Amino acid sequence: PQTNTIELTEKIESSMAEIQKTLPKGIVINTDIFKQSDFIQTSIGNVIDALRDGAILVIIVIFFFLWNFRTTFISVLAIPLSIVVTIIVFQLFDIMINTMTLGGIAIAIGALVDDAIIDVENVFRRLKLNKLLPDSEKKNSLAVIFEASKEIRAPMVNATLIIVVVFLPLFFLSGVEGRLLRPMGFAYITSIFASLFVALTVTPVLAYYLLSKADFMKKEGDTWLVEKLKAIYERILNFTLQHPKTIITSSLAALVITIAVIPFLGRSFLPEFNEGSLTLSLVTLPGTSLDEANKIGNLAEEIILSHSEVKSTARRTGRAELDEHAQGVNGAELDVRFELNDKSKEEFINELRNSLSVLPGTNVTIGQPIGHRIDHMLSGTRANIAVKVFGTNLQQLRSIASSVKEEMQSVEGAVDVAVDQEVEVPQTKIKFNRTAMARYGVTVGQLAKAIDIAFNGETASEIREGQNTFDLVVRFNENNRGSIHKIQRALFDTPLGAKVPLSQLAEVVNEKGPNRISRENVQRKIVVQANVSGRDLRSVVDEMRANIQENIKLPQGYFVEFGGQFESEQEATRIITLLSLVSIGAIFLILYLQFGNFTYSLFILVNLPLALIGGVWSVYFTDGVISVASLVGFITLF
Repeated sequence: PQTNTIELTEKIESSMAEIQKTLPKGIVINTDIFKQSDFIQTSIGNVIDALRDGAILVIIVIFFFLWNFRTTFISVLAIPLSIVVTIIVFQLFDIMINTMTLGGIAIAIGALVDDAIIDVENVFRRLKLNKLLPDSEKKNSLAVIFEASKEIRAPMVNATLIIVVVFLPLFFLSGVEGRLLRPMGFAYITSIFASLFVALTVTPVLAYYLLSKADFMKKEGDTWLVEKLKAIYERILNFTLQHPKTIITSSLAALVITIAVIPFLGRSFLPEFNEGSLTLSLVTLPGTSLDEANKIGNLAEEIILSHSEVKSTARRTGRAELDEHAQGVNGAELDVRFELNDKSKEEFINELRNSLSVLPGTNVTIGQPIGHRIDHMLSGTRANIAVKVFGTNLQQLRSIASSVKEEMQSVEGAVDVAVDQEVEVPQTKIKFNRTAMARYGVTVGQLAKAIDIAFNGETASEIREGQNTFDLVVRFNENNRGSIHKIQRALFDTPLGAKVPLSQLAEVVNEKGPNRISRENVQRKIVVQANVSGRDLRSVVDEMRANIQENIKLPQGYFVEFGGQFESEQEATRIITLLSLVSIGAIFLILYLQFGNFTYSLFILVNLPLALIGGVWSVYFTDGVISVASLVGFITLF
């Protein structure tokens, strides 16, 4: 987990290149199917671009406000210095620089200069006032800078503490969202503390060397931009003071309307990534032979490659029993690398989904590599939504699951809806005859263990042959286990010393049974899974839940649970909301300690809800969906 993915990928590619040289002609190793390093490099590149562009914009804005190269230089220098201090802290705490930590720094880029601007502007103002004093009243520049910095030290520290308090909810998130967002929150807080450190140490020193003896200190008045903005602000302020009732009423009305809009916004867990690769899951009926599954896989690859956006595919059919994600040969995974031309990703995926619908008896699920893994961690299925049907009777479970699937398919935006592929397969069942077993002195445990060793085998020893080690497995030979009649005639030792055929201890019959039985918390279950396309996750889940509750009557002892990304989104929203309320209380306490006045503190705190207005409407007019990432954006507003 602590390995550098990009460096590891480069080493693997280098090794593959060496292996390629030794392969026969016509055999090619393709290393471009899916590389997480590509996504990481693209993400880091995007964040670095955002950092660069943000820094440039900050420099331009500061210069136009201060209209002075020296003050701009002192203020802007806080950005690289704060980032350097942040990286040093990362090294001390063994924190890797990745997309999320860089994202935290990018979010903080505008705030990094806040403390420096406040400090240098106050120093600049105090030095200017000092220059205008008579010579007899003038103070030493160093004393002026010290007093100016000391004057705003407490507000700066308290403002930084408020920012830290606001971001604390991120550190209480659990699961995937916690692992994703905690590094970003840590990076943001660290960089803000670093900017405070720079403002309290470096900024006053630079102000002394660059500002204390400058001739421009004798000039009076503000810059032309500040004068214009002051004039505009003065007119707005006069209007608000002359019409207080109108302003307060309008603000409250805007806030009420904004709060009323929130329930109509969509909800999702995380914004969808554009990974440049797709992961397709193909599941046919259990019992499908490897040859037949391979034919279906080849057909699927032909269909996929017929799309001009697709550059390459790779397929795995089945997984070994000891694999972490063991799967029969009726299941296959395809990695698809694509490059979009004139279509959106959603249009391309919808076209791909429609073209694959011709595959006979096959459930097709389309996702992305990282998204698939997140879904699997959250719900155990590689889909956005997992509806789990619990009960005792497997036939009844399958019937209910089929009805649930129909209700889910009827919801707009639901795609890749599929029930766990479970069928009845021939099975040999051994039903113990406890009366007969007691007559021979055989217990259930003894017979069960003997049967397990006889037919499944047990490792008795190891055999070494050179450098290789082989297990020596003891079990009945084929003559005693090849058919039901042979199993019935198989002899077992009893504690009384007799050899008894299995048919005298148990009933051996051929019956049909499920190919597998899934359980969760000891209860049998069948999962119906679905992805979402063209709608937000929460509204689709809400509609599915309403349809199932309204149209499906569950027998006693049977129940349905929803799992997947929406569950994590709900939990993350709940934690952030509750802890944000606690943070607001902590903010009020810090403000009260700063001002020592309840009314002043309350006036400032009242502005927090008004920040929702801009945030909510910006979400409404963009994609209209609030995600956990959006909630982090709302946190930064405060």
